[in-house]
Amino acid sequence: MTDQPKVAYQGQPGAYSHLACVAAAPDHEPMPCYSFEDMLSAVQDGTADLAMVPVENSVAGRVADIHHLLPESGLFIIGEHFQRVNHMLLGLKGATLAGLKEVHAHPQGLAQCRKLIQQYGLKRMQHADNAGAARDVAEWNDPSIAAIASSLAAEVYGLEILADSVEDFEHNTTRFLVMSRAPKLPPVTTDKVVTTIVFRVRSVPAALYKALGGFATNGINLTKLESYLVGGSFEAAQFYVDAEGHPDERNMALALEELKFFCPPDAVRILGTYPMSPFRASAPRPEGD
Repeated sequence: MTDQPKVAYQGQPGAYSHLACVAAAPDHEPMPCYSFEDMLSAVQDGTADLAMVPVENSVAGRVADIHHLLPESGLFIIGEHFQRVNHMLLGLKGATLAGLKEVHAHPQGLAQCRKLIQQYGLKRMQHADNAGAARDVAEWNDPSIAAIASSLAAEVYGLEILADSVEDFEHNTTRFLVMSRAPKLPPVTTDKVVTTIVFRVRSVPAALYKALGGFATNGINLTKLESYLVGGSFEAAQFYVDAEGHPDERNMALALEELKFFCPPDAVRILGTYPMSPFRASAPRPEGD
């Protein structure tokens, strides 16, 4: 144990979340956790100071379940980080591509390497995380079994890189949210910020259209809008929005006021306002929201 602040992540040492911790929070000690729930709990109870939370991948899309956990966690988003995902096919030393029969990885890792898996006719085996798959392959000592994981995982578990850069697309990148127990509101003078909001609308015709209209009329760009079912029914949906702007700026304040008008009481929550990542600010984007 050390006095160094800790950043919790889901997965085993060598996971891409581990790499994200090193890149985005170099002054924090990375702390591996078995599940997303364990990762968030570590921050809730003070065992860790930050959580590195993967929310979406440029190839495989949204990370399953995480959007259900964030609003209920009581934590706040204080930053974002985009981590390049460079997948390696790892096996025992001396193993060959021709001798492989199955490959182990997180479902996202398997989804991001479909072409290679199909090319070699490998059986897909799901794991809780990629680095854990690499650890298990090392322990099983079977040359017919491989894992998809990072080069760091190869070093940690003593595996050989049988093929590098095996992801289907070179732009493969995962977006992470950095979360803490307390909000960290940047100054209004900060150049570019993102505000993440979750909300539910009233059950009236065109409620979502009208609720989002305030962002359009006030010139607020929405970079993300997703919905997911809540309450165990097919009728109640919660919406997740990333908006460019600070809630203390007049145009954002007016947009939020109009949003709340079309939502039930206490149905609008700001999960955090944080500086926009330089990666996102410099990346080209299509016209419109």
